[in-house]
Amino acid sequence: MINPAPEWEQRMADLWAAFDDHEPQAFLTNVEGLTSELTPGDAVAEYELASAHDSIGNEASAADHYGRAFEAGLSGSRRRQATIQYASTLRNLGRAEESVTILTKERDAGSDELDDAVTAFLALALTDVGREREAAGLALGALSRHLPRYNRSLSNYAKTLLEK
Repeated sequence: MINPAPEWEQRMADLWAAFDDHEPQAFLTNVEGLTSELTPGDAVAEYELASAHDSIGNEASAADHYGRAFEAGLSGSRRRQATIQYASTLRNLGRAEESVTILTKERDAGSDELDDAVTAFLALALTDVGREREAAGLALGALSRHLPRYNRSLSNYAKTLLEK
């Protein structure tokens, strides 16, 4: 199933909205219950399972589910979200170089409302691999677009950090 029914999507959204109301294992059990309504191996189900495992600190399990979601053809905004989340998970698993590779490729893949999230997580990964100056340049460049003033100045300083 590529696109779950709107009713299923709403139940999943409601569960995520109530994340803090659940103990970690109870939350995971609820996600497993909802995803079991989809076809086994469904890309969306694997993504939701990955996200749930990630959110409760089970990074190794999350990484496995992200891989299955990509293999099953996860697409659209969930694919980009999964890419960000997977790269973050890899960084947390001590695989920051892989995270850098994935997020660098993602930055070049297109543009949407998640661009700054991609950049922010790339900056974190760059810090982990000893490329702090580049990380600061990327982070400041992304931030410069959101300031009420000094946008051009900060953007120029960020570019300078990236050039050296």
